[in-house]
Amino acid sequence: MKPALKAGAVLMAMQGAVWSGSAQADWRDDVGTFRIGIVAEPGAGNTVPGLPLLTQAFANAMGMKVEFVVARDYGALIEAQTDARIEYAVYSATAYATALQRCGCIEPLVAPVDSDGAVGIRAVLLTKDGKVPSLAAMESHRIAMAPADSIGSLLPLAGLAAEHVRIAEDASFLVQADSAAAAETMLVDGRADAVFGWVRAAADGQPQLFGGTQARLEAAGLSPSALQAVWTSDLLRYGPHAVRNDLDPEARRRLTVFLTNLKSTTPDLYDLLESKHSGGFVTVDAKDYAMAEAIVRLVATGGGRQ
Repeated sequence: MKPALKAGAVLMAMQGAVWSGSAQADWRDDVGTFRIGIVAEPGAGNTVPGLPLLTQAFANAMGMKVEFVVARDYGALIEAQTDARIEYAVYSATAYATALQRCGCIEPLVAPVDSDGAVGIRAVLLTKDGKVPSLAAMESHRIAMAPADSIGSLLPLAGLAAEHVRIAEDASFLVQADSAAAAETMLVDGRADAVFGWVRAAADGQPQLFGGTQARLEAAGLSPSALQAVWTSDLLRYGPHAVRNDLDPEARRRLTVFLTNLKSTTPDLYDLLESKHSGGFVTVDAKDYAMAEAIVRLVATGGGRQ
C-alpha cells in the first residue's frame, strides 16, 4: 500500500473509532443513570437482598451508573416504567402484559427457566376415572376451580376463550373453592368430577409437563392411572425482564449478554436476582406472552373481578 493510502486508511480507522466511541457515549449521556425497577418481597419494605452487589454487577455490564428502584407493588412498577422513570423492570407475566396494554412502550428481553427445562405453566383440566370425557361434557358435571381472580381461575378461562370456548366465571357447573388445594381435595373426595389445575411446562413444541396439580393429586392418594387430562391450555411464560422499547440497541445488547450468561459466570449473583427459577435466563419476545395478554384482556372485559 502506498504511504498516502496507508495514512488515509489509518486516519479513517481512527475516525471510525472516534465515531463509534461517540455513538456509545451518546446513549449513556442520554440515559444518565440506568434505572432498574424491582418489586420487594412482601413484608420486606423497600429492601432487596444483595442490592449493592447487583447494582455493581449491572454497572460493570452497562459501563455506566446504575440505580435500583424498589417499588411497593407491581402497580407502582408499571407506573414508573410507563412514565419513563425507569428503563428496565422485573415483572410477573401478567404485570408485564398490563404495562404493555397501558402504553405499548416496553418489550420483554429475557425470562427465567427452571433447571428441568420448564419455562412456565399451563392450565389443565383433570378428571378422575373418565367422568368428564370432554370439554363439551363439563356442563353436566361439577368442575372444581381455584378462587376467582387467581391465576388458577383466570388462566383456564383465558385459555379456553382463546380457543373460542367461553365460560362465565360464575357458571353453575363451576365450583369456586377457597384455594387451589381445596379444589384438589374436592376431586379426591368425590365432591367434584374434574378440577382445573396447572402444570409446569416446557416451551411450545416441547410437550414435557412437570409436577403441578397432577403430582399433588397423586401425593394425596389418587392413582396416576385414574387421572386423565381432558384439556391443556397454551403456555403462560414465567415473567420477563422488560425494557422500554426506545432503549438504545447497544444497551439492550449489553443487558442480554450479561443476563443470559449470569447463571454460568456468577451463579451467586443469579440467585440474588432470580430466586425462584434456577435454570438461568433465556431471550424472549412479545409473542411468548400472548397468554398473559389474554388474561389481562379477560379481566378488562369483565371475565375476572379484579
